[in-house]
Amino acid sequence: MKFVLGRDDLAAVAGAAAATAGDTPERLEIKPVHKASKGFVNESAADVCELAIVTLLQAAAYDKPVALLPVTTLGRLQHQTLVTLGELGVDDLRGRTVGVRSWSQTTGVWVRGFLTEQYGIDLSDVDWRTYEDGHIDSYRDPDWVVRAPDGAKLQADFLEGRLDFGIMGNELPVDDRIRTAIPDALGVATDWAVRKGFAPVNHIVAISAEANPKTVLAMYDALTEAAAATGPAPAPVNLNPVGFGALRGPITAAARYAFEQQVLPRRVEFDELVERTCELLGVPPARLGG
Repeated sequence: MKFVLGRDDLAAVAGAAAATAGDTPERLEIKPVHKASKGFVNESAADVCELAIVTLLQAAAYDKPVALLPVTTLGRLQHQTLVTLGELGVDDLRGRTVGVRSWSQTTGVWVRGFLTEQYGIDLSDVDWRTYEDGHIDSYRDPDWVVRAPDGAKLQADFLEGRLDFGIMGNELPVDDRIRTAIPDALGVATDWAVRKGFAPVNHIVAISAEANPKTVLAMYDALTEAAAATGPAPAPVNLNPVGFGALRGPITAAARYAFEQQVLPRRVEFDELVERTCELLGVPPARLGG
C-alpha cells in the first residue's frame, strides 16, 4: 500500500490503520504534495493520494482510474490569495495581467469563480498567464490563456512588476509590498463561506482503482476519528469536512466553476463521484458519510 499525505499527523494515522488492516504501508514523501498528483492520476503511482479537488474532477472527466475518499486534508478561505502590489484593486482587473501557477490549480479555480460570481468579471477581459501544465496529461489550457515564457517564475514576475496581480496560496512570497486585491479579503471570504455553508476546500484524499478496499476503509475510519478528535477549527464553517454529505457543497461548487472556466471538458456531478467510490469499495454511500 503506497500512499501520499502531506501532513505528518494524518500520514501517521493512515499508516497505522493500514498496518492494522493487515497491509504493508509505504508513505511516499513527495514535497510539495501536489507534485505527486501527476504520477497518481496518470500512472497509478500510489494507492492513496492527497489530491486537489479540481484534479479529482478532471480525473473523473477524463475517465482516470481514480475515486474520491471523502476526507479533507486542506481547507482554507481563498479570497485573500488574489494579491497585488501598489494601488490596484479588484475593480482594476479588466485589461490587466494576472499570473497563476496553472489554469487548473484549485486555488485559481476558486478565485476566478468568486470574480465572476461576486464581482461580475468576464474572465476573457483579463490577460491570464500560467506557468505550469495541469496534472492530467491530456488536458490543455483554453486558447485565450497565455503560457509564460520558458524559465519564467510566477513569484519573480509578480515581484518584479511583470504581472499586475497574482493568485498564490502556499507559494506566496514574503514581501511587505504585497496586499490583497479584494478589500477586507478575509471578511469577504468569511461572509461567502457563511452564506454558502461550506469552505472552499482545496485538497481531499483520493484512491486508485487498484487500492485494497479493506485497507482504504480502515484508513477512512482512522482519518475520520482523527478529524473528530481535533475538534472544530475556529472558523465560520468547518475547514476540514469529512464524509460525502459534508463535501457535497464544496465539490459541487468547484465543479461548476471548473466547467465554466473550461477546466473540465464536461460537467462532473457529485453523485457520479459517490457512485464510483462506492462501486470500487463495495459499500453504500452511508458507509462514507453519505
